[in-house]
Amino acid sequence: MEQNIKQAIAKSGADYTEIRLERALRSQVLFQKDKLENLESSSEVGGIVRVLKDGGWGIAVFNNISQLSDKVSEATRAASLVAAHSDAPVELAEVPPVQETVRADLKNDFRSIPLQEKKELAETYNRIILSHDKRIVSSQVRYTDSFREVRFANSEGTFLTQEIPDVTLLLVAVASDGGANIQQGFESIGEASGFDLVLGREEEARSIAQRAIDLLSAKPVDGGQYTTILDPYLAGVFIHEAFGHFCEADFLFKNERLSKIMTLGTRFGGEMLNVVDDGYMPGLRGNIPYDDEGVARAKTHLITKGVLTSLLHSRETAKKMGVAPTGNARAISYEHEPIVRMTNTYIENGDHTFDEMLSEIDHGIYAIKAYGGQTVFEQFTFSAAYAYEIRNGEVGEMLKDVVLTGNLFETLRSIDMIGNDQQVHGGSGGCGKGGQFPLPVTDGSPHIRIQNVTIGGK
Repeated sequence: MEQNIKQAIAKSGADYTEIRLERALRSQVLFQKDKLENLESSSEVGGIVRVLKDGGWGIAVFNNISQLSDKVSEATRAASLVAAHSDAPVELAEVPPVQETVRADLKNDFRSIPLQEKKELAETYNRIILSHDKRIVSSQVRYTDSFREVRFANSEGTFLTQEIPDVTLLLVAVASDGGANIQQGFESIGEASGFDLVLGREEEARSIAQRAIDLLSAKPVDGGQYTTILDPYLAGVFIHEAFGHFCEADFLFKNERLSKIMTLGTRFGGEMLNVVDDGYMPGLRGNIPYDDEGVARAKTHLITKGVLTSLLHSRETAKKMGVAPTGNARAISYEHEPIVRMTNTYIENGDHTFDEMLSEIDHGIYAIKAYGGQTVFEQFTFSAAYAYEIRNGEVGEMLKDVVLTGNLFETLRSIDMIGNDQQVHGGSGGCGKGGQFPLPVTDGSPHIRIQNVTIGGK
């Protein structure tokens, strides 16, 4: 295999050639309510050729290694056509060639677990959820695993083999009071680890079912502006979705207004605010030492003491901006070209305890987890999974229908306390961009306190 790849690259007539070949094993179990909706095990082999010729990219995808030389020629022809119609030739930042094999170290390797055993485990969790209370009207339990072996080689002398394990579990409970009041509890976990991650999750299944029940009688939030504490989960989602994507350099090339805002040296927050994209944290989802261009991943300090200090780059964007690549070129599979993506994005620890954050709040909101959200340029909207009212420095009644909205940059400046209890979380879903979803990522934060957050109800 290695020899075939090297020979195909050697015969290329392009200025630069890379080949990424992938073998993947996957399984999935899905229960919806009392029905087994999906039970599958699959394998796949495929690859992508990407070449640069006269400043134009050419790409060809294949599923048969015998097609490799033909696909290199096909990609080269496409690159020549692109170059002939482009007035902005692509160049790549220089990186050192590497040769390395990175093997996964799995305890209780999920590849050795029979599909029937995975199904029985998911069924157990589903049964716990559905039997918890008669007001639980629906459920979802989804287990997935994948093991990818990715080989990457280029015409500069790089040859890498990396193993990428991934295992996830999603637990969802839906409760109803018999009318229009329908509430949900969920737990979502994922790691680059073995089958042990999903064992012993019975208590989480009970907890999310009870949360859905509790939300039926929770008080709807009164809209207004509040001093708000975000838990590490929601704060991590916020920093990823509302801020992290603006740091992806290819995004900024497409938006002139935001590219001017995201100028290095611009102050976005107080001295206590530090935001990092940490490229390689073993055990977290999608973590490998090298990105999909064969570039070593880096720990990139995006915000340092409140000031924007770096962006995230591929080789192409790094060359355009005259900086070093950060190892953030990623693709969800061999069917896609790498684009600039986050890896493990988080707010670093501050100095405050949770009790200190609470103590100064007369009337506020403690928002926990996130159903999801959206950003339109710098305006964001996030739906908290649930929340609690804060009264006179203490956590009070449970709240529902809590929606946080605002301007990203104003919100970053309004962070006045950062906790010392950071958590980095990888869920069962992933990040979407440029038609590539779901890309395994992790995000995290300690608790953070924000002044004057606009809270709206359902």
